[in-house]
Amino acid sequence: MHALSLPTWIIHISSVLEWMAAMLLVWRFALVSHRLAWRWLAIAMVPALVSAMAACTWHFFDNAPGLSWLVTLQAALTVIGNTTLCLAAWWIYRQSQSPTPGV
Repeated sequence: MHALSLPTWIIHISSVLEWMAAMLLVWRFALVSHRLAWRWLAIAMVPALVSAMAACTWHFFDNAPGLSWLVTLQAALTVIGNTTLCLAAWWIYRQSQSPTPGV
């Protein structure tokens, strides 16, 4: 756990919590606004969240060489997350252009 300083840990943990809160707020926005396409954005945020958790886990165990696979997992999930976020944004845009927004 000594791989990162305390202020860096605070930033890492607060970023993960902030991302989780953003996911919840996007989901609630979808329900309240009846723009259900926005639910896909919240779902698309999951790979990025797991990516951040993988990075935090690796740092928690002092960047142990035996857990170096977490770095590969984190990188892969970052690519997947960026792709899913792009697709969700495209879906929201597409739904906003249709005459009956929503699903």
